[in-house]
Amino acid sequence: MNSKLTSKWLARTMIYLFVIAGACVTAIPFLWMVSSSLKPLQEIFRFPPTFFPRVIRWQNYPEALTSSYVSFWVYLGNSIKLCLPIAVLDVFASALVAFGFARIRFRGSKILFFILLGTMMLPQQVTMIPLYIIFSRLGWVNTYLPIIVPAFFGWPWAIFLLRQFFATIPDDLDDAARIDGCSLPRMFFRIHLPLAKPALGIVAIFSFQGMWAEVFRPLLYLRDVELWPLALALTTYRGRMNRWDYVMVMSVIMCVFPLLLFFVAQRRYIQGIVITGVKG
Repeated sequence: MNSKLTSKWLARTMIYLFVIAGACVTAIPFLWMVSSSLKPLQEIFRFPPTFFPRVIRWQNYPEALTSSYVSFWVYLGNSIKLCLPIAVLDVFASALVAFGFARIRFRGSKILFFILLGTMMLPQQVTMIPLYIIFSRLGWVNTYLPIIVPAFFGWPWAIFLLRQFFATIPDDLDDAARIDGCSLPRMFFRIHLPLAKPALGIVAIFSFQGMWAEVFRPLLYLRDVELWPLALALTTYRGRMNRWDYVMVMSVIMCVFPLLLFFVAQRRYIQGIVITGVKG
């Protein structure tokens, strides 16, 4: 009995040590970024490199926020203007489409669903030129419309996730609702949406985080620097000013918001990851 307890304790200890080691390795780039944000510019390029700054330069943070000719708060506001509506639209539109695939039986629904899954495998570069031509002829270039409007049609990954969740809801609930005279829209809003709160939460979190770090589409469609989100604004510090200390400062600030979002919605986040393994 003691040998079994000892072997179990050793196995658990090894697992914990492995997880701690992996966490330390994963945290090294983030810690290096924080350390570099507090170094003078010359020390960042010093060889051999130093992990801890010899001289802590707190002035990097206020200087980085005011060094660009466009205010940091403008960039931050642009990011919020993009992230919030896209997250809301992704949640609602994807839930509506997923509900149709999961609860409404019609001819060709499986074929359409497989086509939807096929769009998840298309890289952005394949549709970049046709979409740009369409949005250019509509006069939407240099506005937020080419980035926000596609969210009205749902997000394929979110549709797949929510469809898998809706498929696990017993059909008896729908039958009981129909007997009580509940229409299909009321069934969607009164029954399925409240039950899908964990899945809707993870879609909102992933959508917000994905748009927060998005660079490709804003770079493609937004010409005026005043319209750029925070992620794209990092290129001004790296390219025009060549200030890598400011780049590290802005990178740290950019990481703060997703980290706060994770800690606030940690329970939803973990629930959503578990839900991704639900079979439909």
